[in-house]
Amino acid sequence: MTAEPSADGLLGHVFKHYSAAIQGLESAQLFRSDHDGLIEKGTPMKLPGPDHPITITPNPKRVRVSAGGVLIADTAHALTLKEASYPAVQYVPRADANMALLERTDRVTHCPYKGDANYFSIKANGTTLENSIWTYESPFPAMAGIAGHLAFYPDKVKIEEVA
Repeated sequence: MTAEPSADGLLGHVFKHYSAAIQGLESAQLFRSDHDGLIEKGTPMKLPGPDHPITITPNPKRVRVSAGGVLIADTAHALTLKEASYPAVQYVPRADANMALLERTDRVTHCPYKGDANYFSIKANGTTLENSIWTYESPFPAMAGIAGHLAFYPDKVKIEEVA
């Protein structure tokens, strides 16, 4: 007859493996593709934690984004990302943005917590607002919630939260 594992024993076993997995992620050297399809080694991924907290929560308010009086996005499904001491950022689902007004640019930046950001310019009313939107198309696993969303520079567009 085999003894059933105790709750403490099972929890200890799970915690040991969970801790090892987290430590492995914290020290992982991820691989990423550049625009030519080449693999670049050594792009570290950092996990949010007490020293650099990041939260993603649904925004209960409607979010509208406009540029020069032209409505770019309107959603009741925005996500609010709060990162460390930075101002909160509204992430709008692409499905709720007028993608016909957006033009992809070559700009790419890297965040060790979120991954590689790609950029869009807004073309509206005969004006182009260069690199005014960023998006994480394949964010790191801890930030997976912002995949498929767009964020806007508040100094280039008007972002309104409506009750």
